[in-house]
This record gives sequence, C-alpha cells and structure tokens, in this order.
Amino acid sequence: MTDYHFNSRRSVVHSTKGICAATQPVAAAAGVKILEQGGNAAMAAVAMAAAMGVAEPMMTGIGGDVFCLYYDAKTQSVSGFNGSGKSAKDIVADDLKDLNSKHLPATSPLSVNVPGAPAGWCDIVEKWGNDKLNLTQILQPAIDIARNGFGVAEICAQLWKDSEPKLQSSANGHELLVDGKRAPTEGELFVNENLAKVYEAVGKHGKKGYYDGPIADAIVEAVQSLGGKLSHEDLKIHESLILEPITMPIDDEVTLHELPPNNHGLVALLAMGIIHELAEEKKIDLKSMKHNSAEYIHLLTEALKFAFKDADHYIGDPHEIDFNVNDLLGKKFLQSRAKLFSASSVNKNYEHGVINPANSSDTSYFTVADSEGNACSIIASVYHGFGSGIVPKGCGFALHNRGCNFNLKPGTRNTLAGGKRPYHTIIPAMLTKGKELYAAYGVMGGFMQPQGHVQVALNMRLFGMNPQQALDAPRICLGPYPDKPEIPTTDEVLVNLEVGIDAKVVADLEAMGHKVRVLEGADRALFGRGQVIQQSKQNGKIVYHAGSDLRGDGAAIPQV
Repeated sequence: MTDYHFNSRRSVVHSTKGICAATQPVAAAAGVKILEQGGNAAMAAVAMAAAMGVAEPMMTGIGGDVFCLYYDAKTQSVSGFNGSGKSAKDIVADDLKDLNSKHLPATSPLSVNVPGAPAGWCDIVEKWGNDKLNLTQILQPAIDIARNGFGVAEICAQLWKDSEPKLQSSANGHELLVDGKRAPTEGELFVNENLAKVYEAVGKHGKKGYYDGPIADAIVEAVQSLGGKLSHEDLKIHESLILEPITMPIDDEVTLHELPPNNHGLVALLAMGIIHELAEEKKIDLKSMKHNSAEYIHLLTEALKFAFKDADHYIGDPHEIDFNVNDLLGKKFLQSRAKLFSASSVNKNYEHGVINPANSSDTSYFTVADSEGNACSIIASVYHGFGSGIVPKGCGFALHNRGCNFNLKPGTRNTLAGGKRPYHTIIPAMLTKGKELYAAYGVMGGFMQPQGHVQVALNMRLFGMNPQQALDAPRICLGPYPDKPEIPTTDEVLVNLEVGIDAKVVADLEAMGHKVRVLEGADRALFGRGQVIQQSKQNGKIVYHAGSDLRGDGAAIPQV
C-alpha cells in the first residue's frame, strides 16, 4: 500500500465567475463545462455527481443516494434536498431472524435500498435548474468520460484495489475491473461503456429511464437472484424530498445549515449548539482557545459525544419522527446537555450512542457556485466501497448498501422495516452570514462528517483560516473504544488524532482521561476529504475562494 503523507501544499483558488470543487478533478472540470455552457449551480452539481460516479465509482454513483443544500441568490434562501431511498417494502421480521448482529452484513442483498441518486439528479435540475441545457447535455461530460476513459487518480486507485475482492466475488463485478480481473492502477485508462449507456438512458427518458425498463429489470434481477426483496414497485414509487434545513448559529454573525433527519446533520448542530451554550454561560473562553490545543480538542470531543448520543436516539425515517427537531436545538435542551461538560475531565457517566466502528469513508462530497451567486453543496454515496458489491448486469455501477445503517434491534426509531429510510450519514453543509451565502462546504467520510463540519467551520470563523487552511489543518475523529471493536455502542470513545497535533496535547488529553490514538499515512483517510467554496463581495462584485482537501485527489477549478 502507498504510504500517503498528504504533504503537498495547495493554495486557495479564486474566481469572479463560477467555481467547482470535487475530490476528482475531472468531475470539477465537468461542472465548469456546464457553467460555461450557461448552466447554473444546480445543473453543474448534477454534472459533477454523474462524473464522480465514473471517476470514483467505489464511493458514489447512480446506484446510491444524494443530498444537497441549495442557495438561491435571488431569494437569498437555503433549501434542502433528500434524495435517499427506502428499504424494500416487502422486508419482514422473518427475513432477519437468522442474523446474529446489530446491522445487516455489508454484502447482504437486503441492504440494497432504492437508489435515490438518479431521481435526485432529475429533481435537482427541475427544481433549481434553468432552461439553457437539457438533462442529456448536463450528463454529456460524464458520458464522454465514461466512454472515452479517464486516468485513475492515485488515492482512487488504492480504494479501488481495496474493494477488488468484493468485485471479484460479485456475479457482474467484472464490469468494474480491468479485463474483468483486477482494479486499475494509478494513471491507467479505465473505460466504462455500460455506464455511459445508463447515463444516456437517464438523459433521454429521465427517471423512467432508470426506475422503469431495462435498467430497472437488471437491478431487480441482480438483487432478487441473491435473495433480496427490492422490487419494480419499490423503484416506481420512489420520491425525493424537498426539505427546510435546520440551523444553528456558530457565532454572532454566521449560521450553520444542515438537513433534518433521516440525515445526521443534527449531530453537527447539536455539537455546535452545546459549544455555543457553554461559551454563553462562560463555562469556557472559546475565543482564547488555541487551535488543536488539549483544551479545544477536549471541548470538541465532549460536545460531539453528547451530540452522537442524542442523534442515535432520535434520528430515523422523516415520516416516522414523533418529535419536533427544533426542540432538540432549543436553548432548554442545549442547557441540559451543557451541564454534562467538565473542562478538566472526561464524562463517562452517560449511555453513549452509536459511533459506527467502520467510520466508513466511502462517500463523495463536491460543491459549486455560479456567477449569479447561487451555490449547491452536494454529497452522494454508495456507503461502503462499491456498496453491496452487487452490480446489475450490463450497467457498469454497483448498488449501495445503505440498509446496513438500519438497527436490527426492535423498537428503535431506526429499526429496519419495509419501505423505510434509514439513519443516513451523508450530509452537505452551508454557512450564511445574515441572508448572504458565506460558504458551501462539506467533509465526506461516514461518521466523520458532522465532526468535520464542526471543525472546518470553527477553523474559518474562530481561528481565521482561509478555506484551504481550514481543510488542511489536522483533525480529530471519534471512534469506538479499541478494546470493544465488535460493539458499536460503548461507554467510552477513542479520540483519533491526525499526525501533526502536538505530542504534549496527546499527553494532556490522556491525563484528562481520554483514550487517544495518533494516525498517520494511509490511516489518515479516516479524517475524510472536504471541499469549501467561500464567498465575499468586493466593490459589489462576488468573489469566490475555494479549497480542496489535501487528503484527496481533488481540485478546485474556476470558470474563466
């Protein structure tokens, strides 16, 4: 395995027109091409999503889900979009009786929910796009990349290699391997003609091109042949959701926007709210804290622990929520959580919620802003590497395994049942300053994501970092207690620290009672990969400032 040190230096990329940032440069370039042809941020975001499905197929694609936040410059408003699919409606308790686990196995056909991405692409364009380009034109850059081939990027090649056994053991996994046998290497040309044809069908026929017809037949056949329950009816009744975002001020000027459940953006808002409450109560002096000091990391760790606990209890299918989400974000609730915090020691006297032991990073985040001031913060995923590993014949993509996020324990809000959306880890973020866009950003990586949202936002606002510095700075990521790897719910958490954090800080955290592990090289993939587009106005003109995570293959590319 390559020993990734992520030690390259990147500068902020600026633009007075549009700008796109993605983990794969070809995807950012696809977005810029759409902007140059007259498309807006929504249309460029869909072009990027499709291109990411070609260039980073183990992470994302048309076999998975998509979420976004959209900033409309004319109305100065932020809207939310949930493009996640439901479990097969015919799943019943008897299907799970032989499973001795809290979650479905990663390659179980029962883990394949309806893919929400293709409907999501269509709906995002219909809701926020303009009339300059049709769907085929928007997907054309990705079609060309798939048909003509692309050189596989360094980190992507390693991730592909990691999933090689899964694809080799899958009936149609050879479609995503070189010569049907192996993962492509760095710089090697990879062609995916089957995926190009799928994109053409969606471009020509819209949602029906995917959810009804030959592609739908291939999906149902692939899943049901392995004992899954996904049906044609499940595919036909799928619908996206337009949602009102949930928010939390992070300081006196800037507000953080996240999506409501089934998405776990709630974790980021709860953690930020607890920190804000502690500062208001003067239990901490936030402005005097040094970046990545023991004092600061202790604060982040405790606030995130409490937030994950509450999220585990409350998050489930949005149609089955029996509480007011805003009550969780209200002052009374935040005060009750702030009481759990001690500035000098770890609080172990509480029942800790789920922090997934896999901390899966198999997700792609990308973002775009256009010359009119619109922005789209968008994230898409197949969950684990190549999802379930199930590849519909002749389609060139893998189906996600998002159903693995359901709890198999009866009686919880997130208990697996037919026709239900699970707790979802993929979350886009957005910051506004008053009604103006401040930043469209995100950090992919399973349960790292809300942790990354909090850290990157505070890096910019509390510590004055520019977008690239905010992404480059060493991160923390909470994980399960190392002596109990088989138990996703533990009373203690492991604080993973990225190499670059001072050794004295490590010792000070351990003295407070934290269990600490320092990660370097390839293990730093745990800390996710993010993108940031920040907006400023100078002499009445919009100027964008973008960064792309040095932990990834990506880039920010301006429109010229």
